[in-house]
Order: sequence, then C-alpha cells, then structure tokens
Amino acid sequence: MAQEKQIIECVPNFSEGRDMSIIKQITDAIESVEGVSLLDVDPGEATNRTVVTFVGEPAAVVEAAFRGAQKAGQIIDMRRHHGAHPRMGATDVLPLIPVSGITLEECAQLARGLARRMAAEAGIPCYAYEASALRPERKNLAVCRAGEYEALHEKLTNPDRQPDFMPADLSRAELTGCTAVGARDFLIAVNWNLNTTSTRRANAVAFDVREKGRPRREGNPITGKPVVDADGKPVMIPGTLKCTKAIGWYIDEYGIAQVSMNMTNINVTPLHVAFDEVCRAAQARGLRVTGTEIVGLVPKRALIDAGKYFLRKQHRSTGIPEGDILKIAIKSMGLDDLKPFNPREKVIEYLMEDRSPLTSPLSPLPSHLSALTVTAFAEETSRESPAPGGGTIAAYMGALAAALGTMVANLSGHKAGWDDRWSEFSDWADRGQALMSELLALVDEDTQAFNAIMAAFGLPRKTDEEKAARAQAIQAATLRAAQVPLRTMQASYETFGLCRAMAQEGNPASVSDAGVGALAARAAVLGAGLNVKINAASLTDRATAQALTAEADALIKQACQAEQEIITIVESKL
Repeated sequence: MAQEKQIIECVPNFSEGRDMSIIKQITDAIESVEGVSLLDVDPGEATNRTVVTFVGEPAAVVEAAFRGAQKAGQIIDMRRHHGAHPRMGATDVLPLIPVSGITLEECAQLARGLARRMAAEAGIPCYAYEASALRPERKNLAVCRAGEYEALHEKLTNPDRQPDFMPADLSRAELTGCTAVGARDFLIAVNWNLNTTSTRRANAVAFDVREKGRPRREGNPITGKPVVDADGKPVMIPGTLKCTKAIGWYIDEYGIAQVSMNMTNINVTPLHVAFDEVCRAAQARGLRVTGTEIVGLVPKRALIDAGKYFLRKQHRSTGIPEGDILKIAIKSMGLDDLKPFNPREKVIEYLMEDRSPLTSPLSPLPSHLSALTVTAFAEETSRESPAPGGGTIAAYMGALAAALGTMVANLSGHKAGWDDRWSEFSDWADRGQALMSELLALVDEDTQAFNAIMAAFGLPRKTDEEKAARAQAIQAATLRAAQVPLRTMQASYETFGLCRAMAQEGNPASVSDAGVGALAARAAVLGAGLNVKINAASLTDRATAQALTAEADALIKQACQAEQEIITIVESKL
C-alpha cells in the first residue's frame, strides 16, 4: 500500500508583534523554502509577539524553521524587547507538530537536530522541551523559560540552567536570547455549542469532562468549603477526558453558551470521543450539544476518524470515498451548526494541495490527472502528446478494478438481511479504497515518470561532463519509468483478491460487477507489464532489466490465472 505522506506543522512564536517590516522579513525567510505552506501570521501588539503557522514535509519545515529563527536572531534585539507575554528569545518557542505519516518521537528527533543546528550555525542557545526534552523537568516550558530573558546571564553561566545546545561563540546571545525547541502533539481548539445561555451550566459541563476536573467541596458541591490536602492545595475530582482543558462561557455573537476546550493529545482523546462525552455530560444536566465549532485548523485524520466512528455506530461501511466520510463527520458533530464548514479551509492537508483545474483544452497538463473529469481525462489522452499514455491508462484501469470490487462490498454490506455481515464487507471496502487511492496516485506518477525521461533527454550535451551527466540522468529516469508500472502491476494484482471475495461472497445481484473488476485488473496488469518491458529494454544495467522483466512476466501469468478463476465463479452464478 502507498505510504501516507509525512506532514508536520511548525508554530514558532517570535518576539515582535508591532513592526510588520520585521515580521515580513521573518516570514519571507520561511517562505523561501520550497514545499512549505505559510498558513497563518498572527501578530499581537500588547504581547509584542507573533505566532506563525506553516506546514510541509519534514525536511522542508525544519529548514524553514531554521531560516526563520536565524533571521529573527539577526533583526530582533532582545535587549530592547518589552511585551505582556513571557519570553526569553527572539524566537521564543519553536514546536514541531506531527500532522500525518509521522510520529511524535520522530518529530522530537527532528527538533533536537534543529536545536543543535541553531546553536552551531546561528549562535542561538536552545533548550529542548516537551517531547524532545533531554531532562525530564524540561518537558515543562515554564522550567526552561523561568526568569525569562532577564535571567539570560544565569541561564548561560549556571550549569544547572544552561540550555541543552550551547553555541561555541556566545557573542550574539545577548541579542538573540534563548529558544525552546520541541515537539508536541497537535492541539485542537474546539467549542461545543449548548442549548443554553447559562455560563454557570456550561462551566459545570466543562468541569465534568476536563482532565483537571473540579475542586472537591464539603457538603454542597457548589457552595461547600473546598477540601485541601496537607500542603493546603485544593483536592480535585478529576474529569472524564484525559488531555483536555475546558471552561464554559457565553458568546454574544451567537447568543449561546459554549464549552470551550483545548484538546492537547488527540491520540489519547480523539475529537469524536470528546464530542460523545460532552454530549453525555450535557444531557446529564438537562442540556444538549447542538453543534461544534472548530477554532483554527484541524488535521484530516481527526475528521476521518470521527466519520468512521459514526459510520461504525450505524453499522455502515467505512470503505467509502473520503469526501463522504467527512460529510458524516460534519453532520454527526454539527460542525456546520453556526456557520458553513468548508474542509478546504479548515483541514491542513487540503490547504496544502495543488488544486489547479484544467480550465480549457488549451491549458497545460495539470499536476493531478486524477482530478480531471472522465471526459477531460479521455480527451487529454487522445491528444498528440505522448503522455498520458499506456502506463497511465493501466493504472487507471487498476483503480477502476478496485472501485468495482469496493462497490460490490458496500452494496453487500447494505443488503437487506445481511446486517450481521456489515463489518466483514466494510473491511473489504476499506482495502478496496486503499488500493484505489494507491492506483490513482500511480496514474499521476506514471505520467511524471515519462516526463522525467523527456526532461533528461533535453539536458545539454556539449561537453564530456554534460554528456555523462545527461546519460546518467536518462538511465535514472528510465529505471523509474520501469519501476512505476511494476508498482502498478503489483497493486492491480492485489485487486483480484477483492474481486474474488466479492464474486464468491458478495451480493449475487452484483456478481457481474465483480467480474468486470477482474477483467479490468487483468488489463491493468498486462498493460503496465508492457510498459515495464519497453522501458527495461533501454536500461544499460541488464541484470536490473532482466529482474524487472522477470517479475513482470510472473505477475502477468498470475493475473491471467486469477482472472480466469474469477470469471468461472461469475459465470456459475449468472
């Protein structure tokens, strides 16, 4: 299966919130890195602090974070900084946050490497905090920041307080201050809408669910005297949701009270779990949650997990298109209660996507063929340009094979009288959706591989060095052009298992659809195999070429056998 793309978010806080020319220089440095999307710049005059949010693949984000921090250290003079917010450096905090395809620990490793580089190359003393902390007590940002910038001398000279990564040359430390570099889980800020105007009742629900809970009181739980421990600290009754902070408030704009919640670890308490629990707590107090308001951005997986959760509660298949799953999440949690909810504006991954459409027949080939309409895709293939060609069409045939098998699975799971088998067919549909997504990605990748060959042939060849570089580039591109259709063959072959299961076990009324899926899968495997062979023939590394061709031949033989077996099953049921 295709590996999930790695995406991380970075939310550095810079100690300048008033001079927009300084802020612009920092964000320009961040945006100078290709592959980084700047999502938000939020300056605060009173705090004299700007929060910047950008996302991308790990290497690009780490580089952009370094450039931003380096620039801030060059143009912000901490000796003159004053503001309402605690701070200790020109770049005060710099957290890396996993969004998709990467773990918190991997982000922590990246953060430590970034801190080391900032100290070595930019002369900025750095603490490692949160998940990247090298000392247990420094997981807490407040410990690293204690004394703020004014304690800089002690931080740099006291061995117990020294940053984890110290520059060899401290001549600029007085200007830059120190930075806390770390990794933390994605924080979702969410408000749960209540059918009440009472802040007190909203607070009661908030105290029921937030991890901290509420103070224990003697006698009356509201007016009774707080219970304290031996140290005089309040004894708390914990709430039901781990990794959450919450309060109740009234919003004039909407005329309702809300439970306002920060969810600090959605792996421990996912969005849908919090929704259900707030609903339960509200109902216990005679209230009802009418909807949900997400503040800021959200990773796609939070909504996908929610949509699948609510589908499972209905005993419905989760192997449906991503957009349909999101719609279930939006409606189940009332995300459009107060205003329209547009995933394209709220989901990080969608904000990063290239959504350039093919606007006319004269437009250049779009970056995503799979985004075209069926008609536009066929028309693009029919043009005199050599791409998209047979390898791309083979990948699309494989995607259609997976789509047909998935359709039969979903129809079977929804068949009257088969309700007790919904989970079985949902699992098959999930596999089919994953294969379809992988093959649709290969639709684009096959064309990109061909274009890379054309680009290599276009390289200059005037000198011996240029000729050697060109020849090497052509061979590398040709190898990729053989490997991509081989992956298409492998993924397409996997669809036979889905089509066979649906022909044998699926809804009998759709058995012919499973058969057409098998035919499409065979065409995909054989068609992609032709592309493996034609590209392998141009490789100078004959051992690699023969290995590619041998694997292709084996897959072709297996595909023909699998197709015949499935067609035999289909014919027996017609």
